Amino acid sequence: MTNAQTPQSNGYQDSLGRNIAARLSASTDNLPHDISERLKAARMQALAKRKVVKLQAASSTVVMGNGSATLGLGGGFSGFKAWFASVIPLLALVGGLLAIAVFEENSRAQELADVDVELLTGDLPPAAYTDPGFAQFLRLNQSN
Repeated sequence: MTNAQTPQSNGYQDSLGRNIAARLSASTDNLPHDISERLKAARMQALAKRKVVKLQAASSTVVMGNGSATLGLGGGFSGFKAWFASVIPLLALVGGLLAIAVFEENSRAQELADVDVELLTGDLPPAAYTDPGFAQFLRLNQSN
């Protein structure tokens, strides 16, 4: 089922709406005063609620065109505030990346320091690790 609206059906709906509004307006002359006052108060309440809904709907805007969509700030921010609001997430991202880089660098330095401590405090002298036969010795001991 499709709900495609054609310009012809929109014109028909508009004319039907105008006809109904004209008949309702014509029959309001025959209403008693108290009923017309209650209708007037209800109309004012409905218009007040309608204005509130319009203000809430305008808080954020999505502009679409040419196959792309853009999210607007809805007029709540302008100038420096909008720039500042867009820079804060960027600064948080850069700060997080720098913190990760520093942490990784410290972690790598700690690993290298641990290897050096083991090398210097181990049972073998450091010259043994550079001996070409030492790698063969390690391979033979691993298989046992």
